[in-house]
Amino acid sequence: MGRARQLELNIGVAPELIAVELRNTLDSIAWRWEHTDDWTPRQLGIAVHAETVRIHPFVDGNGRTTRLLADLVFAAAQDPTVEQYDWDLDKQHYIGLLRAFDVHRDVTDLAAFVGVEQFDTQEP
Repeated sequence: MGRARQLELNIGVAPELIAVELRNTLDSIAWRWEHTDDWTPRQLGIAVHAETVRIHPFVDGNGRTTRLLADLVFAAAQDPTVEQYDWDLDKQHYIGLLRAFDVHRDVTDLAAFVGVEQFDTQEP
């Protein structure tokens, strides 16, 4: 996990485009978040997740890494942080929604599918 992908796959962008595509995509998302009001914090985190999955930057661990990134973005976008994603999903439906996002770049259905739950701040 965490090693940059160097090989061409049937998913993701070409390896030589990963860094540029990731930077441009995340910059575009940040600009949209700062200059429009059409996304909720929940949608913002899922947009970051879905775009990073689309780029597929790593050899292994893309799902885990992009879900963590989504969690961090979602938490940071809330003031205060009161919700977190619930990643216990129907995997086939989730992958279908990720594929649909790749086609139309509309995060609405995917964000609605990924549930949220109250953020637990109590120590175990």
